[in-house]
Amino acid sequence: MKIHIREIDHVVIRAANVESLARFYCDVLGCSLEKEQRELGLTQLRAGRSLIDLQQVGAKLDHAENGTPGAGRNMDHLCLRIESFDAEALEAHLAAHGARLGEQGVRYGADGFGPSLYLFDPEGNMVELKGPPEAARVTSI
Repeated sequence: MKIHIREIDHVVIRAANVESLARFYCDVLGCSLEKEQRELGLTQLRAGRSLIDLQQVGAKLDHAENGTPGAGRNMDHLCLRIESFDAEALEAHLAAHGARLGEQGVRYGADGFGPSLYLFDPEGNMVELKGPPEAARVTSI
């Protein structure tokens, strides 16, 4: 049997403050609230065809062995593929929302090499915004 991976289904981030993190991912990065299961300490956000699950530290489903929330060590990074990539506009938008910016560059991803920008969410998790692959980018003459 060969498993064929189509896309990221979801990423789970352990959070000390789920509400603050949900606001960041919704208000700054454009996700939307998909589902809340407060009794489990779980908030699920829609990110295109994928989900970002925010797990409250200490809640029923929390696995303490997965890292220390707030220290940016509860995952390496989350990469969100975005449709258009205007570095200056992205940086201005993120700065206006108080996001800490990381390095911008051309990096390899699921669709090939393309522009990307690192930033950090309020709990120190690194997020990569990845634009269209270079071959698909339209250039004007």
